[in-house]
Amino acid sequence: MSIETRLAELGIVLPEPAAPVAAYVPVVIAGGLAYVSGQVSFVDGTLRKGRLGADVSLEDGIEAAQGCGLMILAQLKAALGSLDRVERVVKLGAFVSSTPDFTDQPKVANGASELMVAVFGEAGKHARSAVGVPSLPLGVAVEVDAIVAVRPA
Repeated sequence: MSIETRLAELGIVLPEPAAPVAAYVPVVIAGGLAYVSGQVSFVDGTLRKGRLGADVSLEDGIEAAQGCGLMILAQLKAALGSLDRVERVVKLGAFVSSTPDFTDQPKVANGASELMVAVFGEAGKHARSAVGVPSLPLGVAVEVDAIVAVRPA
């Protein structure tokens, strides 16, 4: 089954890939890997801002991480031409803007992780880090980057 078919089955419509906000590119492909720059938390086209443990709930944080995952997929599709070129999601790095006493960063990151497994099945299972940070660009709640193994064009 193609990934496009899988996305349709899941009712997922990918967003337009966001333009970089500084001096970097969204995706670099080298040595059979796609390195996806950190994607921030868009939910329904709006930035999800705030800090977990303060003004963003765990549920909203999970949704924000899922939004990051959707943007990762959108960036990959734009760079690769087709998500069918994804061989495996290798690693996700999740950065959660949170208060010092907030310790559920792994639960927040599951929003992106579970999306990758839903879309790619076994190939979506990956290594991961999930860390709390005091702030993120544009005041967003979550940012996620990715390393993905890709098939040749």
